[in-house]
Amino acid sequence: MKVYFISLGCDKNLVDSEVMLGLLQNAGHTLAEDIEDADAAVVNTCCFISDAKEESINTVLSLAAKRSDGSLTRLVVAGCLAQRYAAEIREQIPEVDAVVGTASYEDIVAALTAEGSYESLKPLSYLPSPEVPRAITAGNYVSYLKIAEGCDKGCTYCIIPKIRGPYRSYPMERLTAEAERLAAAGTRELILVAQETTRYGIDLYGEKKLAELVTRLCRIPDLTWIRIQYCYPEEIDDALIRVMATEPKVCRYLDMPIQHASDTVLRRMGRKTRRAEIEAMIARLRAEVPGIVLRTTMITGFPGETEEEFAELLDFVGKMRFERLGCFAYSKEEGTAAAAMKGQVPARVKERRRKAVMKLQRDICSAYSESLVGRTLPVITDGFLPEEGVFTGRTAGDAPTVDGAVFFEGPSSLLSGDIVPVRITAACEYDLTGEVADE
Repeated sequence: MKVYFISLGCDKNLVDSEVMLGLLQNAGHTLAEDIEDADAAVVNTCCFISDAKEESINTVLSLAAKRSDGSLTRLVVAGCLAQRYAAEIREQIPEVDAVVGTASYEDIVAALTAEGSYESLKPLSYLPSPEVPRAITAGNYVSYLKIAEGCDKGCTYCIIPKIRGPYRSYPMERLTAEAERLAAAGTRELILVAQETTRYGIDLYGEKKLAELVTRLCRIPDLTWIRIQYCYPEEIDDALIRVMATEPKVCRYLDMPIQHASDTVLRRMGRKTRRAEIEAMIARLRAEVPGIVLRTTMITGFPGETEEEFAELLDFVGKMRFERLGCFAYSKEEGTAAAAMKGQVPARVKERRRKAVMKLQRDICSAYSESLVGRTLPVITDGFLPEEGVFTGRTAGDAPTVDGAVFFEGPSSLLSGDIVPVRITAACEYDLTGEVADE
């Protein structure tokens, strides 16, 4: 069949989509770039927060209309929405032929080719481990390596454990072999992802093994940058800090979700750290890994959040001066402990607080960007913008899709994935401008 494939949600979901695409291609199916050319459609869904759930539902409904009028002969819904709402999808969207849960994506070929309805919802303790090479969709010079599945943290606002299951690490040998395949296919920047990377190996080896895994990956010759995402502050250990400080391939960049700074809010959220501990870890990272860029996320309007608690968050953001920060208004998710809490904050208040955080962060980002003017930084080339006549790329302090960009002039021989020295000549809030420097 010619399959039209839509991947929604996070980079972990993207890895699952690439595995499914690899399985489909290995079975002889081809990818349709346009829905009008497709025989069938697969959508890998997300339902982490309300906006993501709404996007997934709308996407499924638009494809269901094409299934209904005969434009498509098969419609498969996979991923988080399928895992969480399989019965509702069956009942309310009968045009869907198959649902495939988060632990069942190995069954995508069977879901596509089965006669009649099909459902695969394997236990969430199961860890899929297909050996078919992934079909890389992000550009072969940058790839995501999912090192674990699920989460055990139990944050009160989060539905992930119920749709992704408990924490399960992939064996180190398997990950190393996959990284070697990706590097051989052209990957230069490898991004390690999981619901939480810092606890990697705890279930398999009885102790945290992220530092050892990163060290092994650094030995793969063709990899140039290794970026680590989703590190919870309470799990960052001496070994990981040492690797970040000493391994030249490891980007001096760390994504560290914090969510709030008020101890009372953190306690209600079920978080394991308090403000003093977080500040101590930030100080240590900046002292022991000079030049590190820290990214975090915050939530405003968590149930019961008072103006005083929100003021604590603003104070924390202003003092810590994160180089990268995203902020979300709290999303009430059914089935979570927070959804049943008293003191639900009105939407307008949540949004007002979110905007206040981002206004403060814009000023912080502007000052940080200005501090880079005049410096020469390694930049990975992401592409060329013909209308502007410039290349676009990222520093080691910028992850794809979530952080800023560098717009720079350079020789026409540059290719995506090339890492070149760029002299920064100007800056705005989040982006930089520059030119390729003489070697």
